[in-house]
Amino acid sequence: MNLLSITSINNRRKVKEMNCSIIIRAYNEQEHLGRLLHGIKKQTIHDTEIILVDSGSTDMTVNIAKEFGARIVYIHPSEFTFGRSLNLGMRAATRDLVVIASAHVYPLYPDWLECLLLPFSDSKIALTYGKQRAPKTAYFSEKQVYYQWYSDSSQINQPHPFCNNANAAVRRDLWLQHLYDETLTGLEDLAWAKWATEAGYAITYVAEAEIVHIHNESSTGIFNRYRREAMAFKKIYPESSFQLFDFLQLTLSNVQSDLWHAFQDGVLFDNLFSVFSYRIMQFYGTFMGYRSTASLSGPLRKTFYYPYKIGKKKRTISRNVDAINYIQDENYRPQIKQ
Repeated sequence: MNLLSITSINNRRKVKEMNCSIIIRAYNEQEHLGRLLHGIKKQTIHDTEIILVDSGSTDMTVNIAKEFGARIVYIHPSEFTFGRSLNLGMRAATRDLVVIASAHVYPLYPDWLECLLLPFSDSKIALTYGKQRAPKTAYFSEKQVYYQWYSDSSQINQPHPFCNNANAAVRRDLWLQHLYDETLTGLEDLAWAKWATEAGYAITYVAEAEIVHIHNESSTGIFNRYRREAMAFKKIYPESSFQLFDFLQLTLSNVQSDLWHAFQDGVLFDNLFSVFSYRIMQFYGTFMGYRSTASLSGPLRKTFYYPYKIGKKKRTISRNVDAINYIQDENYRPQIKQ
């Protein structure tokens, strides 16, 4: 579904008149933060309140944020959890709609915020989240993960609570009813979305609200990320499990899928080692995070773990919008005061 094609011009005009808070969680993100903040300034929605939640950066992250007019909220590294940092940012926010973005993402189009906020014209929508794509320099397997998780078709009323706070928006009044879980090691977004759907609200996936997400993780980083997310998943869904058979079956099936897609793209030889390395770390980390006995089936498990289908061709939405030109416009690199 193309969300914009079924949205009236009048509704889009109203959205452009909206305002929102934008919460960015960061730790030593000077390499990427300026690009995101520059992309925000290029948006069709101009009335934005930017809040940076910094967890002890020792580089120029805070200085860059201040150059762009962001308010800074500090959290001590020893007190950091994903949920706690978000709750601090949400408390500082003053707008009804709050956009959440990772410090190492950047929007592709100037209507990113507009598209992300558009579904909130329906009072039953609690949360929206947008498409993510990896940069050209990312692991081939990570690109496949994004293709699997974030399709090219929007979904107004998603049947499961999958979402991702690297590129999302929520109603602040609903957050006041249910704060983010500060005890989770990750997936605080999934836990909140689960509560929202159980309370009768809906989640919308907006393919047109596209960002690029930069990870640049080592093999150890990949292992640790999936391990902590599996630990969180297990806490959110106590009945879930990930056994040795799951590790072997999903590693092999995802490797097979990745190699097929790499072959189709003409990049198999260049990515042969990284495909095996990424998928082994991904599912070994998941296996180590679970260590339980029950099983979970259904669309959520499929969304998280199953491979991008062999034979499924990649495509991109044809947008009648000029992309933000970060290469030509170098203004996202501000003159930092030392």
